[in-house]
Amino acid sequence: MSLIRRGWWAALDWWYAIRWQLRSLGPTTADDYRSGDGQPVVVVPGVYETWHFMRPLMDALHDRGHPVHVLPVLRHNLRPVPESAQEVLAYLEEHDLHNVLLVTHSKGGLIGKYAMTRLDDHGRIDRMVAVSTPFGGSGYARLAPVRHLRVFRSADPVLAALARELDANARITSVYGVFDTLIPEGSALAGATNVRVPVGGHFRILGDPRTRAAVLAAADPAPADPASADASEPGDRSG
Repeated sequence: MSLIRRGWWAALDWWYAIRWQLRSLGPTTADDYRSGDGQPVVVVPGVYETWHFMRPLMDALHDRGHPVHVLPVLRHNLRPVPESAQEVLAYLEEHDLHNVLLVTHSKGGLIGKYAMTRLDDHGRIDRMVAVSTPFGGSGYARLAPVRHLRVFRSADPVLAALARELDANARITSVYGVFDTLIPEGSALAGATNVRVPVGGHFRILGDPRTRAAVLAAADPAPADPASADASEPGDRSG
């Protein structure tokens, strides 16, 4: 992949992030998404992101009949992963949600996995779809000027402990692009269902129709076909 293409994708990626920061000031409210009789969805965005960043996926899931919940208490998601995961479980308990599908972006996937493996004693969380999550850390984190970004080092105690939680990976679908502006190592997760989409960038992948299709397929999987059982095995699928 040429440096020119990577640079162009990076520029588009940051422009996407800026636009969605501005769009978060719009009139759309969380209540607009809570109707529906499908499996409940709880979205968890990444660091510096409000839930509005997830709206392209929220719209698609809500249109499919899923009630979609957000956690405004996370604000811009700067707190440590364990604290934010506790907020997720507190919300599920407060609203008595069961059989929940977590749909997450970036740091949100770490929060979701922490909630699944460390806090969900009553099995409220069914599974998770994580988009562009640094499950193995990011090499850029060691250069970060602030603590809440340096925690994405692979050696960070929380991240390293999550990497050892292998059993939960079978309940995770990891969706990621061919090039990630912030995670050069990628987001493939051993034992999970890995779906690579032909998109470049860390943020703009959220708005790509191929990502929406991958998330919807993970949210509403087709019944298993014995003649094509291999297709449902964990591994890498290019979308």
